[in-house]
Amino acid sequence: MTDAAVSPPPASKRRVLFASLIGTTIEFYDFYIYATAAVLVFPDLFFPGGDRMTAMLASFATFSIAFFARPIGAVVFGHFGDRVGRKATLVAALMTMGLSTIAIGLLPTWHSVGVIAPLLLALCRFGQGLGLGGEWGGAVLLATENAPPGKKAWFGMFPQLGAPIGFILSTLSFIVLGQVMSEGQFMAWGWRIPFIASALLVIIGLWMRLKITETPEFKRVIDRAERVQAPALTLVAHHKFALLTGTLAGLATFVLFYLMTVFALGWGTTSMGYTREQFLPIQLLGVCFFGLFIPLAALAADRWGQGRTLLVTSVAIALFGLILAPLFGNGGMVGVVAFFIIGFSLMGCTYGPLGAALARPFPTTVRYTGASMTFNLAGILGASLAPYAATWLASHYGLQAVGAYLTVAALLTVLALIGMGRIRTEGEV
Repeated sequence: MTDAAVSPPPASKRRVLFASLIGTTIEFYDFYIYATAAVLVFPDLFFPGGDRMTAMLASFATFSIAFFARPIGAVVFGHFGDRVGRKATLVAALMTMGLSTIAIGLLPTWHSVGVIAPLLLALCRFGQGLGLGGEWGGAVLLATENAPPGKKAWFGMFPQLGAPIGFILSTLSFIVLGQVMSEGQFMAWGWRIPFIASALLVIIGLWMRLKITETPEFKRVIDRAERVQAPALTLVAHHKFALLTGTLAGLATFVLFYLMTVFALGWGTTSMGYTREQFLPIQLLGVCFFGLFIPLAALAADRWGQGRTLLVTSVAIALFGLILAPLFGNGGMVGVVAFFIIGFSLMGCTYGPLGAALARPFPTTVRYTGASMTFNLAGILGASLAPYAATWLASHYGLQAVGAYLTVAALLTVLALIGMGRIRTEGEV
């Protein structure tokens, strides 16, 4: 059966791309409102009693829980995604993430139930990570497995666009709330609104995903009776090198993003003395460059290769680490703006081709599990502890240590990308 014979019509492809985009937008919106609240709200409402920095570190610890839940989600949802299909698994992943987020908006605080409050928060955070662990890989495959030849990176960047769009929506929600209500109102109940409002987005996402069909490549696996019984075991047994290099290939992406978002917001509004109202719009400006460079990088990847595009970008990220401290710490307002524009532009360049690149080394039979595992293991290594580690490094050794942290991560990614270049599979374009 040829690709043309199973390729969906243009209208169906547009629906598929929108479904992959809207799903990841919702997932990342949910994820980022937690990240923002972990800096602005949770230290006071769920971890009171100590100094502000200690409370923020405790809040960052709950932030990291989701990253350790994500590989579990990758295995669980990846199993069903490679056994049952992409569509049904994506619906289940979205529900898991969405319900966990809504529940956070309904939680009692420390002042109401004491230590039970942070425990419930940690449980909901685990649910967020579980859902996102199964969401990303399926959304990328939904797009790339419907892509025509030579367009894998372009199709694969649509779910990647969900990250900046979700971040913009989450940041705007906190900016608007800060403008229309007092600080007391915001801390009393206003912070709950973005979490509860995600219910509307989840309904839209579910409606779109229930309208799509299965991907052509997975249909071929079903027709040929090629599905494996235990995708995770097959992955570990036969694709260890792809799993290792893919994990490290995503390392710099995660370190960079969570330094630019969670760490920068926390450090800027505490040690640097910026207010939330001053800092969030600057960060939002940077995220616009993030969104702009995702499609540009995808076009470059389809023209010059995914690996080559990511390799050049990773070298640039390593160099950016060397100027992080002078820009962010010593450059005043102009330096902070430049820091966000440059950093988020580099983030777009690495994130745009990443989805297609991480899916490429794996055969269709284990691709959902493989792509999800590499992405989420990279999240553990690169993002789960990044806000905590960077805050600790900055507090003890200054911002130059944070820059060195980013540079080392980027160099490890360069080595991994070189290793990935040796892998040749059916998914290569």
